[in-house]
Amino acid sequence: MFVFALAVVFKLCSIQFIQGEQYRALAEKHTTKDFPIPANRGNVYSADGSLLATSIPKYDIRIDAIQAKDAVFEKYIGALADSLHVYKGKPKSYYVNVIRKARENENRYFLLARNISYSDYIRMRNFPLLNLGAIKGGLIVEQTTRREHPMGEIAARSIGYERIDENNYATRVGIDGAFGEKYLKGVNGKRLKQRIGNGQWKPIADFDQIEPKDGYDIYTTIDVNIQDIAHHSLLAQLEKYKADHGCVVVMEVKTGEIRAISNLGRNKNGHYYERLNYAVGESHEPGSTFKLMALTAALEDKVIDTSDVVDTEKGILTFYGNKVKDSKTGGYGKISVSEAFEVSSNTGVVKAIDNAYRNKPSKFIDRLYAMNLNDSLDLPIIGEPSPIIPDPRIKNGRWSGIALQWMAYGYGVSFTPLQTLAFYNAIANDGEMVKPRFLREVKEYDRVIVPFEKEVINPKICSRETVKKVQQLLKNVVEKSHGTGHKLYSENFSMAGKTGTCQKDYVDKDKLNYISSFAGFFPADNPKYSCIVVIHEPDKSVGYYGADVSGPVFKRIAQKIYTDTPIIDEVETLNFNNSLVNKDFENYFENARKYKELMPSVVGMPAMDAIALLENLQVNVKVKLNGSGIIRKQSVDKHQKLQANQTIVLDAS
Repeated sequence: MFVFALAVVFKLCSIQFIQGEQYRALAEKHTTKDFPIPANRGNVYSADGSLLATSIPKYDIRIDAIQAKDAVFEKYIGALADSLHVYKGKPKSYYVNVIRKARENENRYFLLARNISYSDYIRMRNFPLLNLGAIKGGLIVEQTTRREHPMGEIAARSIGYERIDENNYATRVGIDGAFGEKYLKGVNGKRLKQRIGNGQWKPIADFDQIEPKDGYDIYTTIDVNIQDIAHHSLLAQLEKYKADHGCVVVMEVKTGEIRAISNLGRNKNGHYYERLNYAVGESHEPGSTFKLMALTAALEDKVIDTSDVVDTEKGILTFYGNKVKDSKTGGYGKISVSEAFEVSSNTGVVKAIDNAYRNKPSKFIDRLYAMNLNDSLDLPIIGEPSPIIPDPRIKNGRWSGIALQWMAYGYGVSFTPLQTLAFYNAIANDGEMVKPRFLREVKEYDRVIVPFEKEVINPKICSRETVKKVQQLLKNVVEKSHGTGHKLYSENFSMAGKTGTCQKDYVDKDKLNYISSFAGFFPADNPKYSCIVVIHEPDKSVGYYGADVSGPVFKRIAQKIYTDTPIIDEVETLNFNNSLVNKDFENYFENARKYKELMPSVVGMPAMDAIALLENLQVNVKVKLNGSGIIRKQSVDKHQKLQANQTIVLDAS
């Protein structure tokens, strides 16, 4: 017994003095723990500083019901219950009873309010007893953040949010997902908490061991006005045609800045919402909008010209037993390549491409590659698939005996709407292909951390001669009475573009569906914006052609943008006796006066008329005239917004 007693004493001394630090640290580890405090994610703003996404702090207020001493508890319990009655509405007696019961049950984590705002949190922490803090009053405050979109569903998918999958795994999409980790996330703080049993932990003190650092703010290229126009224009058309889903993108021609992007899909109840980012992530056969790429390639290779005549052969061509048909029964007879494009004749365009490349299809593919059509845009937003272009030189390259002919009118190839738009934008931009851009800059308060500049993919996808020819083709589609987009024509503003109608299923005719699209730019002569509209599976009983389904969305967007930021048409001039004479000055003058803040083109006008027009604009400007006669040059480009007291120099001769 004596030996046993010595052993016990020895062990106690060993634990106390030799291993004491180790065991005390272990005990401390199991009873206290650092918890991360999530940093507020940075805000996402539009180009003009409107708030698109922000982190809103939310608070849970709890009380350690046994922390306060008896005298303190009894002194303040009535006043606390009275404050809770005023704040939450239940009788004072109710709060007295539940808090007393929590104290009797030794509840150290009793909930008083959940998910309240910052202003309510400040109000509650000043309630009696709670205002004594954690040590004397038992106050427990837990903060969380919630991401909110002030504009609601508009552009929510592209702006981004957190998505929880079926495995409870969180991922972020859109701009938030692309730039969240690098810029928006911030640095988490730390707060020491003590374990109080039943898996519950309460803060040891009112302060944080390490304060969280909020993330940087991101300024996007989105224009909230154009975004609103695009969203509601697309939504109205989807509802009218009971379509499955659709998207629209508006891009600034010179810079590649995305001014609007809307992606709407239908749920089982028929409600449209930002379901998926179709513009970035959905690749599909483009149909007739690809005819622009095909003819641009052939024109650049100089194997055809727009004036060449092709025989549409009564609207049906046959290749290896497979038929290419025109929408017009009987075809168009013998027409020029230009007319074939304007009326979107499948047989006409296919005949032209087949004649040019039948014996050298690789040359056609190489030209498409030279125009960067095989390259992805390398967007920061995840989910972009690579384009699909059949190639006879690649094993399993999707090549077949009819690949060339089917490619000519947009089948067998696959692009996302944004990839298609990038090409149309390059044509509008006189051949310079720029990368679509979603961000302008990353900022910390007023300090710019990272600026984002224009990125050029290809400074010259084709020659200026080719660009001018295909630009005219796109104008003719809208302006010519026989063009597939002639219903979109307006005397008040100019547009250029191409309709597209593509079958989604050509095996089971009972399930035959269509993709309707329109891609183009406006104004036609001095493009500022390019735009693509793609609508999937419209109700065939209502309509499915691109000109009827997607075209009106394009026109509505262009029209509303013109209304908000009007753009004046070219001065119409005639060449008479070697001098330029205004064709209809009175009509032009009236048109220009409607748009009083933008610089008109006065080249070709008599000097006195030009001065009179400019001095009657809404913005007061100063006009300096060099010479006399007809205006040959103006110092401010047409369609530029004028500033008060700006000087405009006119050269005349």
